[in-house]
This record gives sequence, C-alpha cells and structure tokens, in this order.
Amino acid sequence: MQPMQTPTLIALALYFILMLAIGLFAWKRSTADSEGYLLGGRNLHPAVAALSAGASDMSGWLLLGLPGALYVSGLVEAWIGIGLFVGALVNWWVVAPRLRQQTVDYGNSLTIPEFLANRFPDKAVALRVVSAIIIVVFFAVYSAAGLVGGGKLFETTFIDSQVMGFSPYMAGVLLTALVVLAYTMVGGFLAVSLTDFVQGCIMVVALIVMPLVILYGGGGGGLSQMTETLDTLDPGFLSLFGGLTFIGFLSAVTWGLGYFGQPHIIVRFMAVRDGGVRAARNIGMSWMGVALIGAVGIGLAGRAYVERNPGIVLEDPETIFILLANTLFHPFVTGFLLAALLAAIMSTISSQLLVSSSSLTEDFYRLFLKKDATETEAVRVGRISTALVAVAAIILASDPDSKVLSLVSNAWAGFGAAFGPLIILSLTWKKMTGMGAVAGLVVGAATVMAWIATGLNDSTGVYEIIPGFVAAWLAIWLVSLATAKGPKTSEG
Repeated sequence: MQPMQTPTLIALALYFILMLAIGLFAWKRSTADSEGYLLGGRNLHPAVAALSAGASDMSGWLLLGLPGALYVSGLVEAWIGIGLFVGALVNWWVVAPRLRQQTVDYGNSLTIPEFLANRFPDKAVALRVVSAIIIVVFFAVYSAAGLVGGGKLFETTFIDSQVMGFSPYMAGVLLTALVVLAYTMVGGFLAVSLTDFVQGCIMVVALIVMPLVILYGGGGGGLSQMTETLDTLDPGFLSLFGGLTFIGFLSAVTWGLGYFGQPHIIVRFMAVRDGGVRAARNIGMSWMGVALIGAVGIGLAGRAYVERNPGIVLEDPETIFILLANTLFHPFVTGFLLAALLAAIMSTISSQLLVSSSSLTEDFYRLFLKKDATETEAVRVGRISTALVAVAAIILASDPDSKVLSLVSNAWAGFGAAFGPLIILSLTWKKMTGMGAVAGLVVGAATVMAWIATGLNDSTGVYEIIPGFVAAWLAIWLVSLATAKGPKTSEG
C-alpha cells in the first residue's frame, strides 16, 4: 500500500462499518417473520422506498457505463437516460399503486411469483416455478456482474499485492460479497432498503459534487470552457441528435420498457407503507433526475478535462469516474467518492440476492418441500438461500475475463420482456387468463434469448427488449382471448 492511499482506505472502511451497523439495526426490527424479512413488514417510509428502488436500479452503470458512453460518443448517449427516466416515471404511475394494493388483496403475496400464482390460481404452480427459475438464474448472473465490478475496482485502485493468498481482483470480489452478504442475511429486506437509502444519498452527492469540481475547481473554466473544448473536438459532440438514426433512437429510449419487469425494483412498490406511493414517486423521480444529470455531466466534463490535460491517459472510458476521483480530490474525499461507486454496485447486488432468496424460500421450499414451515424456519431458509445464491455469484465472478458482464447487458431485456407485459396486464386487464400469463412469460424470455443467440441484436441494431416485449404482449393478449371462455381447471 502506498501511504497516500491510507485516508482513502479509512473512508472505505467507515463505509463498510456503516453498512454492517445498518444490518444489525434491521435485524432487531424486522426479521421475526417472512413478511418482515422479505418485505420489511410493508411499512417502508416513502423516502426509503424511493431511494432504495433508485439505488438498486442504477448499479455501477450510473457511475461507470453512462459516463463512459458519453465520454466516447457525446450527448447523443443521453437518450438511454431519457428513456429510463420516462420508463421509471410510468412505472411509478401505473404499476406501483396497483401492485402495492393487489399483492395485499391476493393472499398477501410476498414475492412476484406468489402474486402471479394467487392472481391466476389455475396456473399457480407453472407460474411460480417458471418465474422463480428465471429470477434465480438471471439474478445469480446479475449479482456476479456486480461482484466483477467490485473486484476490478479494488484491483485497479486499492490493492497492489496478494491478500491472504488471493489475487487483488479476487480479494475485491470476496470483500464486496462478504459485506453485502452479511447485512443482507442478518437484516433482510429492511437492511437492504436502509442501506440502499444511505447508498442512494452517497451516490447523488457524488454525482453533484464531481461535475461541479471538474467545471469550476482548479481552473476548470465553467460551462463555456467545456463547451468550447468539446466543440473543438467535434462540433456535434454536444448534440442530442448527432449521428442518431431512427433504430438507434428507438433502441435507446426503449430501455425504459425494462422497468416494468425488474423484480428487484418493483418489489419496493410492494413494501412501501400504505398511502406512501405518491410521496415515494415524487422523491424517487427527483433523485433519478438529479442522478442522471450528474452522470451526464461527469461524462461530458470529464472528456473536456482529459482533452485539456494531454498528459492524462485513460485506457478505459468507463473508468473516467475513478480517474477523476483519484486525480482531483484529497485521498479521504476520494474514498468517499469510490464508496459511492461501491454503493451503486452493492445496492444492486443486495437487492438481487434478497429477491432470489425470497423466490427460493416462498416458491420452492414452501411450495414443494414444507408447506407448513414456521415463520422462524422460513426466515432461516431465506438466509441460507441468500448465501447459496451469493456463492453461485462468486463462482461466476471468479474469472475477470469471463463473459458475465456481456450477459448482463441482455438480462435487463430478458426481465423486461418476460415480466413487463405480464405485470402491466395482470394489474390492469381483467380478461387476462392464467394460460395467457404463462404464454407471455415464456414467449418474452424465449424471444429475447433467440434474438441474442441468432445475433439479430447486432446485425439489425434493434435492442432485444423491443421484439421480446411486443411478442410477450401479443402472446398474453391472444392466448387470453382464446382461453377466456374455456373450462376452468383445478388450482395448480
């Protein structure tokens, strides 16, 4: 370790301690039964629900992927953020209030698969099993990608030698996993939500501070200097429409369709306290707007900063946030900023681990192995399931050159197409049938996988969520109409 890194490491250690302390606090408050462990007793404060949904959604993409894309291609890449903002807003308006109420009305459902089973009892087992398998498999991969991000962050920033026999990369993977696993297993959903709230606050402060320091600190020259530098680089760099094709525009903005089918996001709607959805929506969308603007600012201002300082070498554009944190700030503040990046990574991992464990507990263990399991036993099984999914994610993340990260770029589309139309129509269309629900789930996931496997996403430039979402919606509609007047089958 270099001495100058000590303040950075102290700041990160304080961050890890805070996360563990929140886990212990939540353990005392809400882990006595399944509803407490899996949904925080359905009593989340609107601000906690809002920032928890936002932080678990954005992940490291907000601080790495989006600024990196803007750094390379300019303002045109902001269309992805615009599409996500609109999708999130519609999600809060359409899905949130209905899902909060209907999951209570339909048997006090604790998971998305359980809600679907209670909503369509004639296909209960098929819906619970298929949707639970999709959730567990995809979230194991999703979580692995987060751990890869944590490992690479530690490898490139903090550690330059073996740690207890582990490579720097693997030490980062294990440390990230162990801290997330500790507070998630101990405190359950409340711990995940409270840590997400704190992490969301850290993220948004970092996203506000960094662009301002780049622009106005140390002779940055402000917006006018940034604009002049980027215009010299490329006159179309600051244009929302520079080089934009219709297919490119459509593929960017339709990222927003994915929101309706992300289990780790919409489960927050189920947990917010009664009457709190409107306040949570206002808080969440305000947070998201500021966060996205900050990420855009980091990408653009960061590119201008590097252009004005030719001695700086940036090998990977997605690490512009890390480079600026290490270059422009005191080491202790750098620790805070890198904690924001870890917060983005960890908030998503913890949410995905908990949703996966809840599906294993409620949709496998209680469905097939022990239907009369006590609440204490269910919570214990939930903790074990969390650990099992985490171990699978660690194994997947053990190879820094694996293709896990490329798979995650498709997982958003997979969830969005499989669950998006299914959730929207199950909440809003009374004529939807159980057979239609199964058809939508299978067709949506299969279309996305086929689109990727045949290379159509690359050859056509059409993001796979578009055909997947449309195909799933049509499948639900057509099959529901065809089976609406058919004979009812027995439950399951």
